[in-house]
Amino acid sequence: MATTHHLTPAMQRQRNARLRRNGLYLVLIVIGLLAPLAIYPVFLMKVLCFALFACAFNLLLGYAGLLSFGHAAFLATGGYFTGIMLASYPGLTPEMGILIGTLAAVVLGTLFGVLSIRRQGIYFAMVTLALAQMMFFFFIQAPFTGGEDGLHGVPRGELFGLISLADNLNMYYFVLAVFVIGFAIIQRTVHSPFGQVLKAIRENEPRAVSLGYNVDAYKLVAFVLSAGLAGLAGSTKTVVFQLASLTDAHWHMSGEVILMTLLGGVGTLFGPLMGAGLVVSLQTQLAQSPLGNWVSVILGLIFVVCVLSFRSGIVGEIQKMVKKNFK
Repeated sequence: MATTHHLTPAMQRQRNARLRRNGLYLVLIVIGLLAPLAIYPVFLMKVLCFALFACAFNLLLGYAGLLSFGHAAFLATGGYFTGIMLASYPGLTPEMGILIGTLAAVVLGTLFGVLSIRRQGIYFAMVTLALAQMMFFFFIQAPFTGGEDGLHGVPRGELFGLISLADNLNMYYFVLAVFVIGFAIIQRTVHSPFGQVLKAIRENEPRAVSLGYNVDAYKLVAFVLSAGLAGLAGSTKTVVFQLASLTDAHWHMSGEVILMTLLGGVGTLFGPLMGAGLVVSLQTQLAQSPLGNWVSVILGLIFVVCVLSFRSGIVGEIQKMVKKNFK
């Protein structure tokens, strides 16, 4: 059995990096468990929902190199289907409603992926935007979505029929668990052989094709997984706020998730979490100030400054500094 003394320098660095990463995960989980003691739980739940949405988007952009302008469609689809099921069937438990909403997003993601995945660059982005706009107008016209008013009064229900989610603290810990599960799926995907192939496709697609990989199949799986996790975020958000809103289907929401990801650091695991926290916090603070009507302008200016100052995003720049110090 190999001991620490028999490890090569490269293996030792990998081992140390893994230990630091696991330690960071543990610290963040502890912070998450204690956070509602100091911060309003509903605000934290909003951050976690959007953080999961941004992490799902980052899986597609940061690791597969696919820029989607239509990810709001999956967020909204998960939210609407969960809201419809929970409102229509009072006996349905919230976890089942969220599962149904997530599966609906997976089905839609498969359809979108089949139609768009063979396109590249801006053509792929435009196809996803066009498809998402079709879903937006569908949600406006459909009789069961509430039109521009959305779905209101979605019951939170009882988790597993035992734990009431009407209590914000119970609801928070459920949302935290959902986020941890979603993040763990992304983390495992990124560090798996599948994730390594995605990175190879992102860096040099023709070379990946020449090595015999079915590039379109890999990209389709990544797209569907990303769509499903975005649907999970939308479904959870609907249960938290007891509302499925048309705002979630608007192209502005697709722009916001791009902002969150790039601000935090595209291609990093914690970047979307950082970006979502910053954007949601700024939106909340600015909305309560005299500058409430200038939220979009201020966020745009902050984004421009951040892109010009550190192109790798906040977490990306921190990682560069850490690597430089640990060399």
